[in-house]
Amino acid sequence: MDLYMMNCELLATCSALGYLEGDTYHKEPDCLESVKDLIRYLRHEDDTRDVRQQLGAAQILQSDLLPILIQHRQDKPLFDAVIRLMVNLTQPALLCFGSVPKEPSFRHHFLQVLAYLQAYKEAFASEKAFGVLSETLYELLQLGWEERQEEDNLLIERILLLVRNILHVPADLDQEKRIDDDASVHDQLLWAVHLSGLDDLLLFLASSPAEQQWSLHVLEIVSLMFRDQNPEQLAGVGQGRLAQERSTDVAELEVLRQREMAEKKTRALQRGNRHSRFGGSYIVQGLKSIGERDLIFHKGLHNLQNYSSDLGKQPRRVPKRRQAARELSVQRRSALNVRLFLRDFCSEFLENCYNRLMGSVKDHLLREKAQQHDETYYMWALAFFMAFNRAASFRPGLVSETLSVRTFHFIEQNLTNYYEMMLTDRKEAASWARRMHLALKAYQELLATVNEMDMSPDEAVRESSRIIKNNIFYVMEYRELFLALFRKFDERCQPRSFLRDLVETTHLFLKMLERFCRSRGNLVVQKRKKKKKVLDRPVAPGNVPASAGELEAVWPSLAEQLQCCAQLSLDSVVPFDAASEVPVEEQRAEAMVRIQDCLLAGQAPQALTLLRSAREVWPEGDVFGSQDISAEEELQLLKQILCAPLPRESAVPSRAEEEDEEEEDEEEELQAVQVSEKEFNFPDYLKRFASSAVVRAYVLLLRGYRQNGAHTNHCVVKMLHRLAHDLKMDALLFQLSLFCLFNRLLSDPAAGAYTELVTFAKYILGKFFALAAVNQKAFVELLFWKNTAVVREMAEGYGSLDGGRKPPMWTPEEEAQLQELYLAHKDVEGQDVVDVILAHLKTPRTRKQVIHQLVRLGLADSVKDFQRKGTHIVLWTEDQELELQRLFEEFQDSDDVLGHIMKNITARRSRARIVDKLLALGLVAERRELYKKRQNSAPFLILSPFFISDEDEEKEEDSEADKAESFSLLPVGFSAPLLWLQNCLMRVADDREEDGCSQPVPLVPLTEENEEAMENEQFQQLLRKLGVRPPASGQETFWRIPAKLSPTQLRRVAASLSQPEEKLQPGPEPEVPGEQGPEEEHQKEHRSQALRALVLARKKRAGLVSPEGKTTYLLEQLKMAPRKRQLLDSDEEQEKDEGRSKGKESEWDLLFLLTSSTLLLSPEDQCYSPLTYLDTLSSHPCHSHSPRVQSSRNPKEETVPD
Repeated sequence: MDLYMMNCELLATCSALGYLEGDTYHKEPDCLESVKDLIRYLRHEDDTRDVRQQLGAAQILQSDLLPILIQHRQDKPLFDAVIRLMVNLTQPALLCFGSVPKEPSFRHHFLQVLAYLQAYKEAFASEKAFGVLSETLYELLQLGWEERQEEDNLLIERILLLVRNILHVPADLDQEKRIDDDASVHDQLLWAVHLSGLDDLLLFLASSPAEQQWSLHVLEIVSLMFRDQNPEQLAGVGQGRLAQERSTDVAELEVLRQREMAEKKTRALQRGNRHSRFGGSYIVQGLKSIGERDLIFHKGLHNLQNYSSDLGKQPRRVPKRRQAARELSVQRRSALNVRLFLRDFCSEFLENCYNRLMGSVKDHLLREKAQQHDETYYMWALAFFMAFNRAASFRPGLVSETLSVRTFHFIEQNLTNYYEMMLTDRKEAASWARRMHLALKAYQELLATVNEMDMSPDEAVRESSRIIKNNIFYVMEYRELFLALFRKFDERCQPRSFLRDLVETTHLFLKMLERFCRSRGNLVVQKRKKKKKVLDRPVAPGNVPASAGELEAVWPSLAEQLQCCAQLSLDSVVPFDAASEVPVEEQRAEAMVRIQDCLLAGQAPQALTLLRSAREVWPEGDVFGSQDISAEEELQLLKQILCAPLPRESAVPSRAEEEDEEEEDEEEELQAVQVSEKEFNFPDYLKRFASSAVVRAYVLLLRGYRQNGAHTNHCVVKMLHRLAHDLKMDALLFQLSLFCLFNRLLSDPAAGAYTELVTFAKYILGKFFALAAVNQKAFVELLFWKNTAVVREMAEGYGSLDGGRKPPMWTPEEEAQLQELYLAHKDVEGQDVVDVILAHLKTPRTRKQVIHQLVRLGLADSVKDFQRKGTHIVLWTEDQELELQRLFEEFQDSDDVLGHIMKNITARRSRARIVDKLLALGLVAERRELYKKRQNSAPFLILSPFFISDEDEEKEEDSEADKAESFSLLPVGFSAPLLWLQNCLMRVADDREEDGCSQPVPLVPLTEENEEAMENEQFQQLLRKLGVRPPASGQETFWRIPAKLSPTQLRRVAASLSQPEEKLQPGPEPEVPGEQGPEEEHQKEHRSQALRALVLARKKRAGLVSPEGKTTYLLEQLKMAPRKRQLLDSDEEQEKDEGRSKGKESEWDLLFLLTSSTLLLSPEDQCYSPLTYLDTLSSHPCHSHSPRVQSSRNPKEETVPD
């Protein structure tokens, strides 16, 4: 893009900046406004970054902005604006486009912007520009925190961002063509930073406690400074060449010399090119051509060894998605003066800054004050500076901040997270793989530093190393990490360098672990195992003694145990299930059943402990005894619990239980992680690496043995030697691709430089040919990767693993019996023919043996004909469907519909099949309707009248009058909130019916009117009456619709809120209680008498009152229990009620008693709830406007009757 192609407005703006005359830049009067206009243009550029490209083509930064920055530093507004513009112009191309574009046009724009950035980087490689930035930054840092303004902090941050952007620009290797020890553009930039003194300011920012807010910026700049450096090589700069480096260089030269000599020898043996057409043709015996004849070779014999059938073929194109990942990081040696400067910078950084800066950055990361993926800079700095410290002069105190178990845990967490994200986010898999490589390098350096501490002469350092290793080797995640990385290694996303680091880290970890096990003798480690926990099933009635005589016979032995432990202080237990959706207040019945179970099982101390704990949790009503109960009374209470007919769910028939255990979808189970300890066995742990995935990764790395270092090749050979020699699994390496690699290695002219590899290759080949002499199938096994079972069969013989488990042979008599049983029962519908055969066979056989024998005898076509129930669909006949429909109509009013159907159905079916058929026939709408209904006969189980069973309620037919007056107790003046509440209930009912699952749903008021209603005490009383749960203290904010309410119950509650508009209109203002006349007192007297009469009638029907008029035990317990009047009355009403006469029962006390006994009434009486009765009273002419049902927006205006 040329200058004349610029936008006219942009060109005019750039022209108004100023001009350069010689070395002096003359700014125009409108220079500041022009800079601001350029910032504005950049803010509104399009997706192609056209403004950025035009400014780059015009070289505005090189010709205008840099001279302004250097020569007009005194003009502070202009200087600040130029810094802002430079930060925007030098923004990385990846941030401008989001990612590397795949579309060709956008990719062209991306590369163009990148080229302009590289030109900016070359322009900044001068001491003057960084000198101005350094002086400005120094002046700003001299200001104290009380003198520094917000603009000063912004300028500091922009200067650091500008330095970061310039250092971030990647080098153009094709353009620069620099060799090692030559000064590249990046080296020139680093030298300018050093000459300007900016490196000292960075060290100050990293070490100063008052400047911790810039810690992430400083760490990012430091990481970009050392981007291309090797810490081990940097630590040895200026100390002369070490003996190890010299030996390495000599070995590399020797390899090159041997290969060159081999090539000269090969060329000397070749014939000359003259008369090449008269060399003759040869027939290669044993090598077939395209047809059946032997191959004819038309070249000289010296070329025969290079013959391949692939010569002349078009190479197969590999798609991009399957190509191996490319190496992105390139290390090179900078100029000597730059390396000396960087070495001194590293030494000072470790001495004064490392621990403080890394602690500050770690704190920012844990508190989520950093940006996304900033932890990668932390992991890079950890790996680089710990490696430098280990290579220079090892001093553990300099890196003590990152040398801890917490750092191991942090790195392992991030490594696991990157690993999981690489598997799930396939589009960004390469990015996650690069982050995972950084984490792996940090983990490797942590292990190397701990290993170096083992060789320290200081005893305290060695003890610290032992403690860290003990913690690392104990936790299972650290040991399983390498196995997971090997098994999921993907060369399409992860480069070869990642595999090299993974192999070297695994080698170091195994060496440290093996040495630690030898020094300790025995090592205890953590072991985690997933365990299936089947949920507790309800106790069957058969487990309870049938007669009172049996219970009396059991009691004396229990009484002796209870008397022995009554005076002892027993450990308390939790009598409720905190994880259950059922509220704690409603788990009293289950607690009572648990106490009875303990007594029946002979566990008297447990029963006593559970009773005392339940008494502390549920003290109301003295259901579990009073707080000052004596030992004798406690024994009598336990005896009453033992003999009480407590409600229990009936057990599932045994046949159905067996079928449910066979079907996984019918079994309720949880996956629990069981943590235990065991003694560590190193050979057993090493066997985990004996898998084809691990061996394949090692072989992949071994293919580049020429490019690998000597240490990398040693790590590969050591692991393969462990598998082949130590574990005796040499057959695991019998693979054709590995043998081809061995052939290439043995024929390499420089094979003498790879002595260890050659020795191992000869060892494996010798083992293979020794096995091939015994097992001829070993040649075929070369084509496949093998697991441990195949390896064992290759060595011990095929089928040797099943030698001790062969089933006994079938005799002719058994075969005849099998055939007879099969023919007799194969056509019987509703039974499993294999189960019938197994029940009648004389010799015990397994199901699998019977099925396979039936197939061998030709009685069945396939094993699939005998699939178990649950996987095989059994068709229902028309008679069976009619029978099922008849049984459902017969038992639909019982407590256990499904249980009665299974007992009486002719063709035996599993519970799941019967439920599915009932749903298919439309007899039930959901599975919940077939659940067994609980018997609400517990003396302490008090439920709301809204939880009436659906079957009983279906029988009810409310009159039109009752429906019209169904909710006279609704708070007046809340028509809109009531309508909102009704809509919420209906919507939740529809969602639960559609999804089939229930969860608590919060009621979130979005309008001011609904919010005021939710805060109103009278409206809250209505919510409690409807069964809506109040928010838990300290954890929840909104009221919630419980998960236990079924869609039918929710719709019923919502329907009860429907009322005529006139009922929702506020009535006349109530009279003041102090001014009530005799007519009002007569109305109250009449209302109380009506309530008492209704309660007495219900008690007679429910059996709460004997014919002689004595109250039963349930009524006594209800009177003893607290009245829970907060459900109906406010605090002010309670204070007024306390002043009443103790002998006088209020109508609200009777209402509570009436509500509690509703569930014990007959179905035809349950429809007549206390609310309905009060509605009827309210509709009476004398009680049309009760003060109790009036409500006002202002709580102070509420009127409370006596």
